[in-house]
Amino acid sequence: MVTVIDPLSARARRHPEKQARPDSAVLRKPAWLRVRAPGSPGYNETRRIVRELGLVTVCEEAACPNIGECWTKSQATMMIMGAVCTRACAFCNVATGLPRPLDPTEPARVARAVAAMGLAHVVITSVDRDDLADGGAAHFAATVEAIRAVTPLVTVEILTPDFLRKPLAGVKRLIDAAPDVFNHNLETVPRLYLQIRPGARYYHSLRLLERVKERDPERFTKSGLMVGLGETKAEVLQVLDDMRSAGVDFVTIGQYLQPTRKHAPIDRFVEPEEFRALEAAALAKGFLMVSASPLTRSSHHAGEDFARLKAARAALRPAA
Repeated sequence: MVTVIDPLSARARRHPEKQARPDSAVLRKPAWLRVRAPGSPGYNETRRIVRELGLVTVCEEAACPNIGECWTKSQATMMIMGAVCTRACAFCNVATGLPRPLDPTEPARVARAVAAMGLAHVVITSVDRDDLADGGAAHFAATVEAIRAVTPLVTVEILTPDFLRKPLAGVKRLIDAAPDVFNHNLETVPRLYLQIRPGARYYHSLRLLERVKERDPERFTKSGLMVGLGETKAEVLQVLDDMRSAGVDFVTIGQYLQPTRKHAPIDRFVEPEEFRALEAAALAKGFLMVSASPLTRSSHHAGEDFARLKAARAALRPAA
């Protein structure tokens, strides 16, 4: 007798907090969303470095479809402050629960991994840590500073939590650590927040991005949206307007993919042509950079995009 294991059901066991939710149908992926399984020598070497240094990556925890491509190129997005989140967003594959205390050695280990991988640009993200007095802002800043101390030429992009109900001083310290890109994803349209991102507040997230620009107008800011959750085109365009009002430079737009049957269902798969139309609309609204495609994710091609982002800003400035 052969036992067939359903990978969606297996992954669902990582999420006991979601077990009370009813199962939802999982739609078959169209051809433009299918990727090859990872397994190249470069992928295996990246995995070895991550394992040896005891690090967590969002690539694995969030079941990113681009992991094979990125790890083959020695590009991994580090997820600091543990693998357990204090929130239970309906779209997210990261486990929810009571996290462990912060590890003070983690910033140094992340810096060693960046050096070992030979990265020119690194993305650092984290779980939400509502249990911490500052939401983990100081730990984030320490990680940026550790990377700069070991590899001063590496550009650093951070993808942060919202620091909801946390002292503003922590956010200011993180901005002052001077990451090259400060990214915080709005994720979805305001109407769907209670359903998709119940622990967050849309206008608070928007204000966080605005605060970065107020404190350091030269700092690049970035945000991202998922589509396919039931939003309308008009709602997406309004979010883009809100981002531009907050001074956001770079927006990413990608297809939502359902991690398990216990997560929010996919409303529809957005056609590639629609992504191209959204990219054109966002550029017309004044974003310096737009990445919009079914497989777009916040840290996908982040290094190449950062180079293009700098070039786009330089092109707008008058010659000396």
